[in-house]
Amino acid sequence: MITLTDSAIAAVKFALSQASEPVNGLRIKVQAGGCSGFKYHLGLESEPRDGDTVIEAGGVKVFLDPDSQPHVGGMTVDFTTAVNSPGFIFDNPNARENCACGKSFG
Repeated sequence: MITLTDSAIAAVKFALSQASEPVNGLRIKVQAGGCSGFKYHLGLESEPRDGDTVIEAGGVKVFLDPDSQPHVGGMTVDFTTAVNSPGFIFDNPNARENCACGKSFG
């Protein structure tokens, strides 16, 4: 369903290790908003919620709520440390259009 690159896995593992409270995975949620209609929301969580799909990649758990799942099927998540745009990069085959910042899609 979702693929995490080695860079994304390393970034999530680092974030998990630095969290102030115990967390076990990354939540990826699609919400209405952003320049193109939808935006990605990322957060660390300790447990999945009711109805979540849990994906494991490289020892990292990804939690997806039922409403977000149709928007992210086949997506690849990468992480870059590029000076001009550090952060997660979403290669989403479901996106008809992406905003210039890469954080929202339509």
